[in-house]
Order: sequence, then structure tokens, then C-alpha cells
Amino acid sequence: MSRVGKMPIPVPDKVQVVIGEDHVEVKGPKGLLRTPVLPGISCALEGKELRINRADDTQSCRAFHGLTRALLANAVHGVTQGYKKELDIVGVGYKANVEGRKAVFNLGYSHPIEFPIPEGIEIAVEKSTHVVVTGADRQSVGQVAAQIRAMKKPEPYKGKGVMYTGEKIIRKAGKAAK
Repeated sequence: MSRVGKMPIPVPDKVQVVIGEDHVEVKGPKGLLRTPVLPGISCALEGKELRINRADDTQSCRAFHGLTRALLANAVHGVTQGYKKELDIVGVGYKANVEGRKAVFNLGYSHPIEFPIPEGIEIAVEKSTHVVVTGADRQSVGQVAAQIRAMKKPEPYKGKGVMYTGEKIIRKAGKAAK
């Protein structure tokens, strides 16, 4: 039995869970998330706990058992508390701001980069160099943060670019260190 898959998921009072044939919808104060359930996996709501069961002990069912439980636990956490990723912009003249449903980044290129904010995601810019990406879907928040970081990855000589808050950049010595 999967150690992760056999653990029940506690469902708070303010969260509604609707179990369909091939998906589970989790609705809470932060939004609605729809998680697919793969063949061979079944879900059951028992009181205030969501339990995940598998039909047999095939390799695919064993693998999907823990995966489905983790995805549903992330959905319950997302609709109650949400997820957040923070990024820092380092460099002279590098900055960002939000205009309506798009974020505009000035990252040392000859033009500003306009980034459309996807549905279900919020982007806030503090002090023009600190970007906070929030939302209910863990995968979407991480994907948007990765796309923003990919616009100008931190370089190893001066450390300029977009990096996650707390990320350590391994610095290289320049020509002068020779």
C-alpha cells in the first residue's frame, strides 16, 4: 500500500468536494479546482475526510495512487490557503509593474516585456523589484513564476536577473581573478 496514498485528506468546513466519474472538483473560498482521477483509482468522501483507493496492485495503479492523493491534497490546500511564489529583480534599471491584466518588465533589453497574467493568477509588485505570484493552483503558480524567471535568468558574474527570493546564485570569478 502506498504510504502517501493511504493517508486521508482532511476537508475543512468551508470546502465542498464533488466526486465525478473521472475527476474531483474542489471548491473553496479561493476558487474552484478540477483534478483528474486516472483509471483504477477511486475517491470516497467519508465524513470530513477524502480517501483515495486503488482497484488492484498493478504498477500503474500503485504509482497513480500516491499521485492522485497528492494532487487532491494540493487542491484542498490551494482553495483554502492558496500558493505563493516570490521573485526578486536584481540589476541597475531592472524593474516591473502591473498594468491591468498584464505585467510589464524592464530587464535591460531594448524594449519592455509585457507578460499577460493568466486567469486564476494574481501578480503583485512591491518596490518595483519584488514580484509576488499567488493563486489557488500550485502548478499554475509555479509555472508562471518559472516563466517570469526565464525572461532574464540570473547570470553568474554579477548576479543580475530575475531570481526566486532566497535563491543562492553561485558566483564565478571574472577575468581579474586570474
